[in-house]
Amino acid sequence: MADLDVTRADAVLIGGGIASATLAAMLAELEPDWNVVVLEKLDRLGLESSDGWNNAGTGHSALCELNYTPQDVDGSVSPAKAITINEQFQVSRQFWAHLVEKGRIGDPSSFIHSVPHMSFVHGIENVDYLRRRHEALTANPLFDRMGFTTEHAQLTEWAPLVTESRPVTETIAATHSPDGTDVDFGALTNQLLDHADRVGTTVSTGSEVIDLRRMGTDWGVMVRSVADDSIQVIRTPFVFVGAGGASLPLLQKSGIDEIRGFGGFPISGQWLRCTDPDVISRHDAKVYGKAAVGAPPMSVPHLDTRYVGGRRSLMFGPYAGWSPKFLKSGRYSDLFASVKPSNLTQMMAVAPPNLDLMVYLGSQLAATRHQRFEALLEYMPSAHLEDWEEVTAGQRVQVIAPDADKHGVLQFGTQVITAEDGSIGGMLGASPGASTATSIMLGLLERMFPDRIEGWRPGIAEMVPSWGTHLSDDPDAAHRSLAATADALGLEHH
Repeated sequence: MADLDVTRADAVLIGGGIASATLAAMLAELEPDWNVVVLEKLDRLGLESSDGWNNAGTGHSALCELNYTPQDVDGSVSPAKAITINEQFQVSRQFWAHLVEKGRIGDPSSFIHSVPHMSFVHGIENVDYLRRRHEALTANPLFDRMGFTTEHAQLTEWAPLVTESRPVTETIAATHSPDGTDVDFGALTNQLLDHADRVGTTVSTGSEVIDLRRMGTDWGVMVRSVADDSIQVIRTPFVFVGAGGASLPLLQKSGIDEIRGFGGFPISGQWLRCTDPDVISRHDAKVYGKAAVGAPPMSVPHLDTRYVGGRRSLMFGPYAGWSPKFLKSGRYSDLFASVKPSNLTQMMAVAPPNLDLMVYLGSQLAATRHQRFEALLEYMPSAHLEDWEEVTAGQRVQVIAPDADKHGVLQFGTQVITAEDGSIGGMLGASPGASTATSIMLGLLERMFPDRIEGWRPGIAEMVPSWGTHLSDDPDAAHRSLAATADALGLEHH
């Protein structure tokens, strides 16, 4: 390394997606004099999991996602996880609202829109579950505007495409929340990094991190220029790895003990996207159903109004697929290269308990276009095959984490890994990471900068007024937060 071009930075953020963009925007507020460097391998920002068509854009707030409200053996429904995720999304809304009000980012309609969130089920058992879920959630102030119905007429008002051509004798139920949103995380990523760039952050595209090494108390981040293959090293005391599926191999390169035993299982997917403007204009909701047996949470079917690149769209999916790549732009060797002696036992241990997932993926891979279309008909009986086109969704790497017995456990969600000395941290996993990135990054700041967090506390409180409290415990505060962020972000709130 001594003969290479070596530069210095106060912090290096690897990956040009929503996680690094959120952290860069925070550091621009808290430490405007720092020299922060953001490195992205591709020639543009937010092209992988943050891209509008590579994720569900739901603004995950647990208003419609049934996997966040599991039913116990006694029939009761636990709202705890849903409340936690909604709280985290409110933190994101507060941060975005702060940046809009301060003029840091532009017109919020470029990245966020009000879109009602709905859950839809059919069958007596599922209707009973949804009723119990509604009762459990609406006792909380973050969910108290959620409606419930078993009437076809009411469902027609909420989502006419769901009832059109559906037998009125079919047993159905739905919930409807007007507080739902659609978020174009690719557009938001670019706005956040534009803001950071204007105040001195170096945002470098076409820059591939090929190694991470200790250099005394610092880290040496070895970077290859995609344009000319030149190599440089950035020396820094703090590194954040927010590279989506590439985070696992990069953290493995760092050699930190905390990544030992962790592995990853990649899952890809596809959407059906509507091409008929008349159909698109008749649906204004995100309608989520129940996942198939063995399906990962990212594959829960949903009929969604989307705003991507400022254009309104309608999609259905996703349909799960499989590829050994860790990124859409990755290599077919990614999965195999990630298997190390330190995680081999965990990687092998996850297969037997997850045979239902393997069966599900196999059935999805074998499904024909007509079979996929039949899944859409469950949510939109009047759909016509010729009005829909296939679009490739993003690549996800589900976390395989070591448990207490050093066996592997397949996790659906996000996980933050930090070194004991706080000098390096990274985010692994998938949903709901984009929606909860602000909360995740605040937690990361506490873990990586324990000696600075108290000094930052007033600044964080300005960015996120509810930080350190629970909105769910204070109805007045919850309602004020929802109303204030709705006003700042141009969202509907009555």
